[in-house]
Amino acid sequence: MEPKLGKGIFLIAAPSLRDPNFRQTVVLLCEHGPEGALGMVVNRPTAMSISEALPQVPIIEGAGHVLYAGGPVQTNQVMLLYRGSRFPENAHPVFDGVCLGGDIGMVERILTETGSKESFRAYLGYSGWGPGQLENELKTGSWILVPADPKWVFETDPELVWGELLRTLDESYRPYADMPFDPSSN
Repeated sequence: MEPKLGKGIFLIAAPSLRDPNFRQTVVLLCEHGPEGALGMVVNRPTAMSISEALPQVPIIEGAGHVLYAGGPVQTNQVMLLYRGSRFPENAHPVFDGVCLGGDIGMVERILTETGSKESFRAYLGYSGWGPGQLENELKTGSWILVPADPKWVFETDPELVWGELLRTLDESYRPYADMPFDPSSN
């Protein structure tokens, strides 16, 4: 039984999806409703560090945390996903101890607390769909729905997430798991 479209779901780009913004991506759907949908591409690290995007936050300077490309919308905006148990009031719960938003105080706490099991990822931009747009993309087979799991966001090498998630699906997807990003370049 396929999961229901809603927040806390992964959208796995189908192997046939050619849009360069979403080819071989996994998007964590953070919001979905009549007004549209918002998500974060969880497997596109950039060459930038978070400190380059947020130079006004001294605690992250030199911390070496990678900045991820969250999607093609508002690529000048940094958004944060957190994993933990204590979230600020302005955080937006997504699923299983993962929230979107929050504040820099939370980043500081995660970086300075000894033995903290909390973590975060920073994203430049986000993925957005207008009313009915994502539903239409699902009808054309562009996306595969899978319940989200924090390990794919915070623990797994982002370069491996798309292929590894395909391996968890039925056998028809497994041959694509090792497909190069641009098959024509081989």
